[in-house]
Amino acid sequence: MFYFLVTPIMTYNFLLIAAAVIPAIFLMIKVYKSDRLEKESPRLLWTLVKAGILSALLALVEEKILSFLLNSFVDVNSAAYNIILYFVIVAGAEESSKYLFLKKNSWRNEEFNCQYDGVVYAIFVSLGFALWENISYVLSYGFATAVARAVTAIPGHACFGVFMGVFYGIAKRMENNGKPASSKLFRVFSVILPMLLHGTYDYIATLEQQQGGWYFAAFVIALFVVSYISVSSTAKKDKYI
Repeated sequence: MFYFLVTPIMTYNFLLIAAAVIPAIFLMIKVYKSDRLEKESPRLLWTLVKAGILSALLALVEEKILSFLLNSFVDVNSAAYNIILYFVIVAGAEESSKYLFLKKNSWRNEEFNCQYDGVVYAIFVSLGFALWENISYVLSYGFATAVARAVTAIPGHACFGVFMGVFYGIAKRMENNGKPASSKLFRVFSVILPMLLHGTYDYIATLEQQQGGWYFAAFVIALFVVSYISVSSTAKKDKYI
């Protein structure tokens, strides 16, 4: 009798988790297959996915603390509040946490020997982050949330990972070429640009909920197109570093 009562609940939760996980796995496979010079080991890629999950937990703690401070000192109805919330707190915490775990788990790894590797690593960390985040959202809000996030939030995190990875790969090449200053500059870009894109994504999404319109759809489409072109171009021009 207990099994009969519990089975529908377990099945429903399994379907929700599957809906949350499948889009991220699909994108991981797509990026992995695009790596034409030298495939990364499954062990390293799994490490990066776990690193992405850990980065999501770290970002959650940072966001809770910083949001509390923001609510204490800034008027919630002001434009400054939304700008600080989305560009500094949310985007800053999430993208910096991804970068922290990305660099810790890949920068000195002997497999990091091609420029496109930086894109692969950053996207796997970002999709690990999105995977955990999506499971949390879906279990809380249901299947409709899974569908919405499958076509916006998960690819969005992947796109932020693309821009992080492009500059991260260049930074590694610069270091290998004996240009530490240029390497540091590109590592800064690999965090700042995803932060700006992420903040813009969240900010426009919030305005759309309040005012309606097509700005968010236009931004997302442009983000996806530019990211797809960047991945394709970087993969085709990949070289050993």
